[in-house]
Amino acid sequence: MAVPHQPGLSDIIARQIPMPEPLVQVTRGSITESRHRGHIAAVEPDGRIVAHLGAPETVTFLRSSAKPHQAIPLIESGAAERFGFSEEEIALACASHSGEPIHTEIAESMLRKIGLQPENLKCGIHEPFSPEVTKQLREKGDKPNVLQNNCSGKHAGMLALAVHLGAPIEAYDRPENPVQLAIGYTVAQFSGIAIEDIAVGVDGCGVPVFGVTVKAMALMYARLMSPPQEFDVKTRDACRRVVAAMTNHPDLIGGTSDRLDTEMMRATRGTLISKVGAEGVYTAGVKPCEQWPRGLGLAVKIEDGDDHRARPTVVIELLNQLGVLEDEALEAVSRYAFFPVSNRRGEIVGEVRASFKLDRAP
Repeated sequence: MAVPHQPGLSDIIARQIPMPEPLVQVTRGSITESRHRGHIAAVEPDGRIVAHLGAPETVTFLRSSAKPHQAIPLIESGAAERFGFSEEEIALACASHSGEPIHTEIAESMLRKIGLQPENLKCGIHEPFSPEVTKQLREKGDKPNVLQNNCSGKHAGMLALAVHLGAPIEAYDRPENPVQLAIGYTVAQFSGIAIEDIAVGVDGCGVPVFGVTVKAMALMYARLMSPPQEFDVKTRDACRRVVAAMTNHPDLIGGTSDRLDTEMMRATRGTLISKVGAEGVYTAGVKPCEQWPRGLGLAVKIEDGDDHRARPTVVIELLNQLGVLEDEALEAVSRYAFFPVSNRRGEIVGEVRASFKLDRAP
């Protein structure tokens, strides 16, 4: 007589862990050598999931994908207006920039307008994302500076909000600071998750980072593109200004060359905002159009955190399947659609390619 199976710890854990779907395959010859798995959600502003893969209820950190929403209180509060921030400066507040002169000059301008110095920024220092700028620094024997941090615009915006609110500027990065509390409430408002249910960690630049579901990430971007009528006028206007700043100045969001966000927004000519986050996170918002008359929010989480070969490949295929990338736009970003696998002699022996089909709602 067979002994009935008794659920053990492994069974319980298996039921609790969100199951990712294979999204990218890495082939060498005729063999699939590796796979990248993850989760995808495409959501309309009312919260309806129109397409997905994996488990959209998976909770992960927004990372830099939160930046456009972190800039909302800067505008909504009147701080951006008070300090005369230009559209370019609002764009930099939403950016993960490459640390090129066009970025550092704007960050410096933001600080000057609020009467502060680069020393007031608490984002830390790293080598610029721009290979050219990094090479120039090394050749000159110079060290990177804080303005070249990819988050310097975001932090300058936070400092502006702190000054405007009369909050302690030396502690603008702390979770209890009015600046971070305002941002937390914005994330809650756009994600539809109660603020006490949002996971909070520390981001790479030292400020609070928010953990929500992949579905909620997509909803945040759907509502950014098409804010609900129950949002007040100031919030809806802030959404409009953030979207305009990002689409009008894609070079400031990423860089002048070879940055996924910049290339996506250039290719789609103002119909899409694109924002990457660390650890394989990607978010995008689609403006209302014939295909998606209410607009659309998209979110991707690559389970293993790959930012280089998996994320761009998934993004291109996702937008293609949803009809957002077509013809010239698709051609403009085709180099991100797949990557060759080469041997030490430079011969192509395989490829990295998307391998998924979205589950579409009826």
